[in-house]
Amino acid sequence: MTDFVIDFNMIPWETPVTGLRMKYKIIDNRKIRLAEFSKDFVENDWCLKGHIGYVLEGSIEVNIDGKPQLFKTKEGIFIPKGLRHKHIRTLETALLFLVEDDL
Repeated sequence: MTDFVIDFNMIPWETPVTGLRMKYKIIDNRKIRLAEFSKDFVENDWCLKGHIGYVLEGSIEVNIDGKPQLFKTKEGIFIPKGLRHKHIRTLETALLFLVEDDL
């Protein structure tokens, strides 16, 4: 692996909470991750971190400042830092590529 390649095949999956597994690498204060959400995932708290990403598979619904937003396969995600948001539901497993700043 070079400094410019993130080989996700070499990074083990972690399961920090029920319904979420992920693998990630931190580079220059950014977390670059694959996140797989299942319908068992429950997000209790609001997040204020910024997220830029892409839905690789499935779909995920996110409450963004009180309004539901559905993100589907092959759609990009942009949630600015400071805008409150949290996962609402995943109908099936959803796989996302995400970049998060300010860890």
